[in-house]
Amino acid sequence: MVRWQPDAAGRLGQAAMELYIERGYEQTTVAEIAERAGLTARTFFRYYADKREVLFAGSGNFQANILSALDASPASVSAMEAISLALGAAASALGPHHEHARQRYSVIAANAELRERELTKMASLAVALAAGLRGRGVTEPEASLAAETGVAVFRVAFERWVTERDDLDLSQVLRDSFAQLRSLSVA
Repeated sequence: MVRWQPDAAGRLGQAAMELYIERGYEQTTVAEIAERAGLTARTFFRYYADKREVLFAGSGNFQANILSALDASPASVSAMEAISLALGAAASALGPHHEHARQRYSVIAANAELRERELTKMASLAVALAAGLRGRGVTEPEASLAAETGVAVFRVAFERWVTERDDLDLSQVLRDSFAQLRSLSVA
């Protein structure tokens, strides 16, 4: 009998990522993930609804942390600056997880279904950020425009971070991307 080991969800996530990288997302089964983690498929389903959810399990916390950072931004800043600060907090939190983010990105980029899910997640974040801005007194269409633009800037910065040099700092890439956006709007 196998002795109980802690962090089943973490072990399943690690096993899934290894298999997705080795074999591809579509070629990997839940049974294989569970076996690699030393668990059963039944245990897998206690933590994840399906094998796709392994890649998106932290989405709710990710969004909640960004919205908390938005709420904590100074009332005196513009809508776009508040979005920049909120997304900057997310970049700081993701920064130490570069290799995991890179692997996750490569799995998602290789599968149309997963890319669609990632876009849906980003669209949901933009809607939540716009609502957060409206809660701060920003009117429409400015709230939606700032939120949608901020999420687009974050996506571009994140993609640069995971696909270019290893020494890039996500927070700096994001700040640079917002600066590039400002220069585009002045030109």
